[in-house]
Amino acid sequence: MTAGRGQPSGRPDLSSTFATLRDILAANSDQLIVTADKPGDFQVGSPTQQDRIGRPLFVAAVQTRKNYVSYHLMPVYAVPRLAESLSPALRKRMQGKSCFNFTTIDAQQAKELSTVTRAGIEAFRDVDLPWAPSDTTRKPHRRAGRATVRRSAR
Repeated sequence: MTAGRGQPSGRPDLSSTFATLRDILAANSDQLIVTADKPGDFQVGSPTQQDRIGRPLFVAAVQTRKNYVSYHLMPVYAVPRLAESLSPALRKRMQGKSCFNFTTIDAQQAKELSTVTRAGIEAFRDVDLPWAPSDTTRKPHRRAGRATVRRSAR
């Protein structure tokens, strides 16, 4: 095809990459809520945690973009030890702090991404959210670059 009329020639077919990444996320998110599932967009959220306005907390997504497929995995951002454990090949795919971009994915990257996804979802269950109701115990809390202490309601 020519430029301007549909998909230009030379652009990769991303459907198989999306399907592989979607399968990885779906296989590891059986205890999460599917918040979007349509062609080119698959998203999952937490069944127990909520964002600031009450929606299920975003955990991960696979989304087809113009020239690549994005794999968003918030646990990599929230649990830094996960990012530290990434291989150089997978780290090369990172864009920002929690997103991986792919045009194709090989078997080794798929296996590692599945392992990181599983570990990340497990660790994300215990993430302390700054807007979540505080416990009855005092607990250190980092805010605006300085340590503060949450106090229980009296």
